Amino acid sequence: MQKRLWIGICLTWILVSCAPVKSSFPSAPKAATSTIEISTPITPTTVSTSTLSPTNTPFPTDTPVPSITPTFAILRAQVLETSNCRYGPGAPYLYFTGLVTGSNLEVIGRREDSQWLYVQAIGGHKPCWVKASQMNVNGDINSLEIDYPDLASLPQSPYYSPTVVTKVVREGTQVKVIWLDIPLHPGDDESPIMQHYIGEVWHCQAGQIVFDPLATNDTSITFTDEPGCTQPSHGRIFVQEKHGFAGPAEIPWPPYITATVTATP
Repeated sequence: MQKRLWIGICLTWILVSCAPVKSSFPSAPKAATSTIEISTPITPTTVSTSTLSPTNTPFPTDTPVPSITPTFAILRAQVLETSNCRYGPGAPYLYFTGLVTGSNLEVIGRREDSQWLYVQAIGGHKPCWVKASQMNVNGDINSLEIDYPDLASLPQSPYYSPTVVTKVVREGTQVKVIWLDIPLHPGDDESPIMQHYIGEVWHCQAGQIVFDPLATNDTSITFTDEPGCTQPSHGRIFVQEKHGFAGPAEIPWPPYITATVTATP
């Protein structure tokens, strides 16, 4: 009986000794998993591929367009009849020289209404003014440059001072201009060929500005100036003597109402 017990204990020991030993090392952890909830879509970032200019390089600018200078014609003309050529574009201005019938001239300019032309000898340099109806012009006179008053000035008198406009009176469309008298020295007055004063007025008539040289031996002139022009009316007074013109004295233009404007002498 004891022998069987001893044999059983020995077998139990042998079985326990021969059984595989369970490893004491922990097993490798499982990979962690997670869920990310995105409530707002992610917008991909755009990378600019433009090349930046150096900081010292100026930005390109617009190329300025050159202004176009208008060109005007110089025409040829023949004198139709013996004519007076004058210092200004109108019959009241001082006489400069005479033009002989059949003479050929250069026409280099005109008055705005083309009624008077600025002429000179061919290749010359001493122009004067002649009435357009007394010339046979080869070409369109409206293609000529407007020379008066900006480009063709009147010769100045070295002996007299300008007058002074003292009063301008408007009654409706009628305007009267009054100025101080400037007496001429003996020999400088060539009346009745020459008149003492010339009032140059650019006044409104029928919706257009019209130029008129108004000559007188008095110290006043009266003319019509209507409303309705887009450009302002204006005018000036010259003292005329045989050597030239003194002035001008500007006219303080009255508004289109019944009024009196008094200038300070």
